[in-house]
Parts: sequence; structure tokens; C-alpha cells
Amino acid sequence: MKISYRLVVIIAVFITCLITANIIAVKVIGFGSFILPAAIFVFPLSYIFGDILTEVYGYKVARRVIWLGFACNLLFVFFAWIGQILPPAPFWQGQEAYKSILGYTPRLLGASLSAYLVGEFVNSFVLARMKILTKGRWLWTRTIGSTIVGEGLDTAIFITLAYIGTPVFAAALIFNHWVSKVGIEVVFTPLTYIIVNWLKRQEGIDTYDVQTHFSPFAMVEKG
Repeated sequence: MKISYRLVVIIAVFITCLITANIIAVKVIGFGSFILPAAIFVFPLSYIFGDILTEVYGYKVARRVIWLGFACNLLFVFFAWIGQILPPAPFWQGQEAYKSILGYTPRLLGASLSAYLVGEFVNSFVLARMKILTKGRWLWTRTIGSTIVGEGLDTAIFITLAYIGTPVFAAALIFNHWVSKVGIEVVFTPLTYIIVNWLKRQEGIDTYDVQTHFSPFAMVEKG
């Protein structure tokens, strides 16, 4: 498939949202007793652009982009770690602040990466299968339905792996995150329609994954 500049832009935004969310997630915000990470407003956008990738370009393209996002995230974490272990200048007072923001613990890193892979692949799979079942109609059912499942798994896996056994862990924390992410998807549904319809017209494609092998590891599949 010929790679257009429009696809490049979608991929760039997808990965930017992913890495940005992982950085700002260390800040916790509160609306009364409703506690959420600051990334709650950014991370769902990666799912929205993941929906756009699958809906327009198909699961095979989305699969490659998901793995690319995974690799870019690992690369960012590696260089952030290098920056942390390098000796600070004698006059620089920000080492502890740097560590608190960019010093990922193995537990949090493992939880984040595991949740990302499961959530994104399930989201893309559900959307692709629903598109076939609905014969391309009712886009909103696919974007919201896939998000309910994908974001639900992502949230449950991350919070469980990251916080189980600590005072922070609670089922309500999972529920609050999940409802908030799905709510953002619903709010952005009209914009998703606009982008998807525009891309289909500009690219001249509307992919149906009828014969697609849905394994996340089938990277050698043609197309």
C-alpha cells in the first residue's frame, strides 16, 4: 500500500499522544473525590486515532503502527533512563524532579507496556470485526464499542499490575478511569466521523479485513 502524507500525520499524532500521556500521567488531578491522572485527557486520543487507522486503512496497517508506537515508547524510556543516570552538573538542582517525572520503575513500565499492547490490539480487532458484521454502517457503534472493550482491558491491566497490593489500588479507580476514557471517545465521535469520511474520500479506500489474519505477531502478512 502506498503511504500517503495523511497516513504519516495520523501515525505521528498517534505516537505523540501515546508518549505524551506516559509523561504527564505522573501528575494526579482531582475533581472533588474523583481522582484521575492528567493523561486522562490525552491517552484516549491514541485510541481515537487507532480507530481511524483501523477503519480507514485496516487492521494490518494498525498492527504495524501499534508495534511502532511500542518501539518508540521503549526508545523514549531508554533515553530518559540514560539522561537520569548521567551525572548532573554541580549547579543543577533538578535531579530529583527529573527522577520523579521520568524515572519509570520496572513495575510501572511493565504495567504500562502490557496494558498498551493488549488494549490497542483488542480495540483494533473489535473495530475491524464489527465493521464486517455491520457491513460498514453505524461507525459510532464500532468506535465506542471497541473503546469500551479495549480501554476496559487497558485500564484494568494497568491499574492492577501497577497498584495491586498497595493502598492506591481499588476497583473504583479502574471504573473511574474506564468511564472517563469512554466518555471522551463519545464526545469526540462527531470529529471521528469527520476525519474518517474525509480520509476515505482523499485516500480513495475503505478497508474491510475480510481475509486478515488477526494475530498481533503476523507481521509478514502481505498488504
